Amino acid sequence: MNRLEFVAAIAIILFVAFVLGYLAHWLIARFSQVSSADLNEMDALAKALHDAEETRDQAIAYLQHREAELTGQLSQTEAELRAAMDGLREARQETEELRIYIERVTQRQD
Repeated sequence: MNRLEFVAAIAIILFVAFVLGYLAHWLIARFSQVSSADLNEMDALAKALHDAEETRDQAIAYLQHREAELTGQLSQTEAELRAAMDGLREARQETEELRIYIERVTQRQD
């Protein structure tokens, strides 16, 4: 094999490798191409995800507001309960004092 034949063989081998690479690239690009239906579906899914996240954020905000409101109501109810218990304690004490006073008065009269 002389020099000219060797260069021609290398050129043919490189050309065949180039053509095979180009065909492989074309096939990969052809099969991995995204259709417009798939793009529309992806857009719809992205919009649905965005809407779901907004709804979740609104629900979280509502729950935090409601929790703060209920905590305030609970604090108010506990304060009212303490006041009622203090009033009941004072009424019982006053009742006991009146009972003792009545017993003393009735014992003096006897």
